[in-house]
Amino acid sequence: MKSSPVTTLLFLLILCMGAALEYFVYGANLKSLWILGVTFIIASVVSSAMKIANQWDRAVVLRLGHFRSLKGPGLFCIIPIIDKISYWIDIRVITTAFKAEKTLTKDTVPVDVDAVLFWKVIDPKKAALEIADYESAIGWASQTALRDVIGRTILSDMLEGRNKISNELQKIIDERTEPWGINVISVEIKDVLIPAALENAMSMQAQAERERQARVILGDSERQIAEKFGKAALTYANNPTALHLRAMNMLYEGLKENSTIVLVPKLCY
Repeated sequence: MKSSPVTTLLFLLILCMGAALEYFVYGANLKSLWILGVTFIIASVVSSAMKIANQWDRAVVLRLGHFRSLKGPGLFCIIPIIDKISYWIDIRVITTAFKAEKTLTKDTVPVDVDAVLFWKVIDPKKAALEIADYESAIGWASQTALRDVIGRTILSDMLEGRNKISNELQKIIDERTEPWGINVISVEIKDVLIPAALENAMSMQAQAERERQARVILGDSERQIAEKFGKAALTYANNPTALHLRAMNMLYEGLKENSTIVLVPKLCY
């Protein structure tokens, strides 16, 4: 059970008041300490009854074993001995990491998947009364849901569609934890690890596919160039002047870059 400096201070303050009253009534006579004893009992009861809950905490109070109420945040009172705070529930967003190791995908590939769950308690009463340890239960529910999703997904979809898998996991886990008063905010797939041999094979396959595409593009480019050359040849065959001008242009470009002297015979038409 949580203790607070305020309750401790209150206990000491009441005890000091009792000591002062004892001294005022009986002076330094230590044979009569009944006032101090009664004050000690009162201080203990009052300090036990006064509780303080943080802004993010909710206290689940049981009275004689039955649910009484939720308390907090701030200062509240309970009846000592009769009332009991069985749980302090944190209602902030909590992260839980979970994983599935060596789990077979739909196409029988063993993978290791790491994920993170973001969740929060929206009904502290259900979280305290409906399940014994909701934090452990959330971890196990997340892990079993992850294994189930992996078993129904092929490897390529898992590597390319992480958002889809995350949304599916969130839906499954939220359905399982809703009766416990818990809301799943999101699920994030951190990493998907595959065997090293399969990773090398996939890399070689991707490289071969890229090379095939490059050869197809190169062949298509050669075909287009050949078509253009064919059309140019037809144009130059019917127009010698255009062919001569093209030849002079090519000669000029070559001389400009190489800075050499070239003797060109005179063409006669």
